[in-house]
Amino acid sequence: MSRSTYAARLALAEKHLSKADPLMRRLIRAHGPCALQPHWRRSPYAALVQAVVYQQLNGKAAATIFQRFLDLFPGAPFPTPAQVLAAADEALRSAGLSRQEVAYNRDIELQAHAGVVPLKRAAIARSSDEAIIARITQVKGVGRWTVEMLLIFTLGRIDVLPIDDYGVRKGYCHASDRDTPVSPPELRAIGERWAPYRSVAAWYLWRAADAA
Repeated sequence: MSRSTYAARLALAEKHLSKADPLMRRLIRAHGPCALQPHWRRSPYAALVQAVVYQQLNGKAAATIFQRFLDLFPGAPFPTPAQVLAAADEALRSAGLSRQEVAYNRDIELQAHAGVVPLKRAAIARSSDEAIIARITQVKGVGRWTVEMLLIFTLGRIDVLPIDDYGVRKGYCHASDRDTPVSPPELRAIGERWAPYRSVAAWYLWRAADAA
């Protein structure tokens, strides 16, 4: 997916979802055009480093720690794997990273050197979603959900449904007036009707969760 075609695909997605599912039609009417905006200039490597910092933290606290992490490496928009590997654990901890986050980041840097974590988007531009998930979940501390977020918000993949995401499941239950939780396997089956635009469906379910 490229930036030049993304807006047109979102418009097609809204039309498809409206026809495919009355629930999605209601959500589109309620929340308007999909406002997904991938970070087109962010590398998969940078996205993973940031994702690890943001794990288990609220947005404001994570943003503060992430900025402190970046401040350890002045003079560059984002530190290279070599720069992070050369940094002392104490320096990374002083920015607010936990011991676990330091360990996970070390593995990201090592896997970047090994070629598992792509430094450039082009390295995985033609890979399937599942191939990217299988590749990047080799990194310690990086699970399927984290890679799904990378697919949606960094690579702009349009057909990803993160069935393990709490907000997506909550949004579905709220939008459908459902009293019992929806399981991930059940949501996967329900989401088949939203293909090939399940990332857009997820965005509307997040909006429904916010409104709950």
